[in-house]
Amino acid sequence: MEDAQVWIDKGIAFAADYGPKIIGAILIYIIGSWVIKKLVGLLRKGMLAKEYDESLQKFLLNLVSWALKIFLIIMVISKLGVETTSFAAIIAAAGLAIGLALQGSLSNFAGGVLLILFKPYKIGDLIEAQGVLGVVKEIEIFTTKLVSPDNKLLIVPNGAMANGNITNYTAEGKIRVDTVIGVAYEEDIKKVKEVLMEVLTSNPQVLKDPAPSVNVLELADSSVNFAVRPFAKPEHYWDVYFATYEGCKIALDNAGIEIPYPHEVEVVKTVK
Repeated sequence: MEDAQVWIDKGIAFAADYGPKIIGAILIYIIGSWVIKKLVGLLRKGMLAKEYDESLQKFLLNLVSWALKIFLIIMVISKLGVETTSFAAIIAAAGLAIGLALQGSLSNFAGGVLLILFKPYKIGDLIEAQGVLGVVKEIEIFTTKLVSPDNKLLIVPNGAMANGNITNYTAEGKIRVDTVIGVAYEEDIKKVKEVLMEVLTSNPQVLKDPAPSVNVLELADSSVNFAVRPFAKPEHYWDVYFATYEGCKIALDNAGIEIPYPHEVEVVKTVK
């Protein structure tokens, strides 16, 4: 009984010493989380009112949110009685170790900062980088998310994006659609150009400026190949690409112009 009473006394003493600290830490965490949520919400509204770039908004909101959460954790630990100076030293040592272990992640963070500062692309742009093609969905602290033409989510590290070649198809607001159409050598070049140009000018998604062009590209083995090059808005690229091929085939057939294709010749041998 005496041993049990000793443990009870120790439990009461522990609760008296640390109970208020634990309750205070819990309250600080709950209230702090609520305050952080409100602050981030206000910051988001302020950025929307100032019409900040969407990429910059998300990047800064993520950065501010994580910084405030780390500060809140330090406050909670301090409330529990841990010396903040000692804790700061532990954080510094741990930060050094983590930094050495996560050099790639730090490179990606630095890359994210560079991408936000220099803005080689923004959300909604069609870009090609690191061997992938897609529309920018989100620029995060460490990665950039793209959506490919076949609707796949592509996640590329920001370090690689910042240090590699980037082709931005949206930046100039218009993109050339390169297609090649071949006709037989016997056909009249001038007539072919007129028929193909009519296909381009009749498509409302083909831009008038820059004007589309139709030119002889090469004299191939079995055909005269024409470079058929309309310009379109980046979001209309694939529509114009497919419509050009389909329209050219229909128009050439209607005009009686031959599109060459391989012919199989059957040779019949007779036995004498």
